[in-house]
Amino acid sequence: MRIDVNSPLNGNKVVETPRFKAHAEAIKKLMEKNAKIVILAHQGSKGKKDCISLKQHSKILNKYTKVKFINDIIGKRAIKEIYNIKNGQVLLLENIRFLKEEFNPSLKNRVVNVLSPLFDYYINDAFSVMHRSQTSIVSFPKIMKNAIGPNAYQELKSADKIKNKIKNCLFILGGNKFDISLLINKNNKILTTGIISLIALQVKGYNLGKIYDYLKKYSEIRNLIKKSINNIKTPTDLALNVNGKRKEISLDELPTKYEIWDIGKQTVNEYKKEIKKAKTIFFKGVCGMEQYKNFSYGTKEILKSIAKSKAYTVIAGGSSAEAVDKYNLRKKFGYVSLSGGALVHYLAGEKLPGLEVLN
Repeated sequence: MRIDVNSPLNGNKVVETPRFKAHAEAIKKLMEKNAKIVILAHQGSKGKKDCISLKQHSKILNKYTKVKFINDIIGKRAIKEIYNIKNGQVLLLENIRFLKEEFNPSLKNRVVNVLSPLFDYYINDAFSVMHRSQTSIVSFPKIMKNAIGPNAYQELKSADKIKNKIKNCLFILGGNKFDISLLINKNNKILTTGIISLIALQVKGYNLGKIYDYLKKYSEIRNLIKKSINNIKTPTDLALNVNGKRKEISLDELPTKYEIWDIGKQTVNEYKKEIKKAKTIFFKGVCGMEQYKNFSYGTKEILKSIAKSKAYTVIAGGSSAEAVDKYNLRKKFGYVSLSGGALVHYLAGEKLPGLEVLN
């Protein structure tokens, strides 16, 4: 069973997101059927600091259902544990992104050759990874009986409802991932926060400082922003991290030697005016380093403003859903998705490889 418990880190500690409980409920449904369940999942991006073991993730899952973790995937230990698993038991294998084969979705690679003969069914319960063409997502269903899991199915049904409502939608896009570029250049009104807002400010000619020169290499998204610049609103002030303290500056005080960790209060007030006028709102990605108290202001105030609006509201992405729960706002929104990038791809009209391959 492929799940997605990919999580933000606070230092070296995995931050629990709503995905854990949701997937645990799906796992328990299979346990009740006396199935033997082996879980594949990932954490972080290959080669980056957040690509760590799933040991912490297993401890979080164990809060909701009993799961045994083994720090192996296709070695002798993993195979032995899989053979020894009993009905109604659950085994979580190590981070699938530790293996280079994950990024080479061939039916001849070691992961498929070793694991596929050991199982009767492949189930993908993670809509959030279905936009990826990776081994654990697209290879197994080609040679095994397969099914969509209950969380992924619910996400798909909800995404189809959203598709009909995203015309004349206000998009509030932040976070640190660039898959949101798919929604740019579609004549949508966009309020930017997070990394996307910094790239947009650079496109507008602002010098953020040397520490942000690396953003200039993202030529594809910069070109998209240039084409849609009239539809894109950028922050008018920013919050800097000055030795752990929040310092707000206006754009004319740029460049800066400090990191930009949030949008400023003036920006929040301007964005609130747009939120009041909107009929449909799509929010993806927190506004800054929301996990730190001094820099949670932007995310908290924007989410509270969306919650008060009369618009149909969609919250997308793991960090966004986590923030919604942190501020006890979940019941105030039309739909809170566990997916981020996959939902964006789907709403942009693209086919999802992980969905297409399922029967």
